[in-house]
Amino acid sequence: MSKFYHMTIAGLERDLPLCPLNDKLDIAGFVMFSDVELTKATAKELLAKVPDFDVILTAESKGIPLAYEMARQSGKNYVVARKGVKLYMVNPHEVAVKSITTAKEQKLYVDDFAVASLKGKNVLIVDDVISTGESLASLEKILEYAQGKVAAKCAVLAEGGAADRKDIIFLEKLPLFPHN
Repeated sequence: MSKFYHMTIAGLERDLPLCPLNDKLDIAGFVMFSDVELTKATAKELLAKVPDFDVILTAESKGIPLAYEMARQSGKNYVVARKGVKLYMVNPHEVAVKSITTAKEQKLYVDDFAVASLKGKNVLIVDDVISTGESLASLEKILEYAQGKVAAKCAVLAEGGAADRKDIIFLEKLPLFPHN
């Protein structure tokens, strides 16, 4: 029988499945894919909290629905740092990332078109959940390479110790679940 963590996010109640991270710790699985109601509501609440920005930057893949909806509601564009090089990418640039939910190190890629979209801009970095901050750090490296400026870093949820950070904007705290 699965266990869940019940929480309210942007006024909406959701049950998040508890997933084993290792033999000592579970995390609550938060996936925005397919939840249009939640994506729209969280985008609206985050936009009300963030400072002015020119463009949004997110990492593939779970941040994409949120970044798209925030872009749609704000009328501003967004850039996705891809997990692999695509045929259409012109002169791809690579940054390494190690996420808590991924077993091995990954790479994020942007091309010259993405870099041009970020250069000299105030960029809002968007993710679904901030936990270790590794994904954010990788996006900041991309932004540094592109010569853009961080307007703010935001997410729907801040997990564990990330909720104590003063440099991020988020809607709700998400606890970790140690085994007893």
